[in-house]
Amino acid sequence: MVGDEGRLRDELGAASVRSSEVVFDGAVWDVRRDTFELEGETLVREVVDHPGAVAVLALDEHDDALLIRQYRHPVAAHEWEIPAGLLDVAGEDPLLAAQRELLEEADVTADHWAVLVDYFTSPGGLDEAIRVYLARGLHPVPASERHERDGEEAHIVHRRVSLDEVAAAALAGDVHNSTLIIAALAARSARDGGWTSLRPADSPWPAHPGRRSLD
Repeated sequence: MVGDEGRLRDELGAASVRSSEVVFDGAVWDVRRDTFELEGETLVREVVDHPGAVAVLALDEHDDALLIRQYRHPVAAHEWEIPAGLLDVAGEDPLLAAQRELLEEADVTADHWAVLVDYFTSPGGLDEAIRVYLARGLHPVPASERHERDGEEAHIVHRRVSLDEVAAAALAGDVHNSTLIIAALAARSARDGGWTSLRPADSPWPAHPGRRSLD
């Protein structure tokens, strides 16, 4: 919405929920059915109850992005992505989760962190909120200290690609991961603006449904 000051921003706040029940209890996330009131009308919607996630666009000294490729069964594709992971550790700070994911999936750490962009992945059906961090000042993790990956992550492929090339691939329809696309286009815009749009790494995250009482 456009507020009185003319700033474009979402208005956070839930409708009046009359009832809520879990209709599917999953291994990673649940599906709940909410009955709520909106402008005098009673509506029923199923919602994928998601813990949220963090992702990291890591740039080296040449502004090359550190990408990973892994298999994603729901879309039957080996897609290029950036390191990311669920916020599935109770009480864990999002920044610490992002730092862990970068280390575990990309075998690097970073000196400098900032918030690049926040977004909802598919607000018509799930409550997943993702925060993307920008990480710079990269250092390789010694081989003896690297995380032992399993499942799909055991077959991760790493590649460094210029930020401009990633953005071009997104606009050409050659890469399809939403987090990669959003991060690349946001970073290119931020870079062209002298990085002034970056927010501190510990910025509040009130849009995340599970953190509204905290931030």
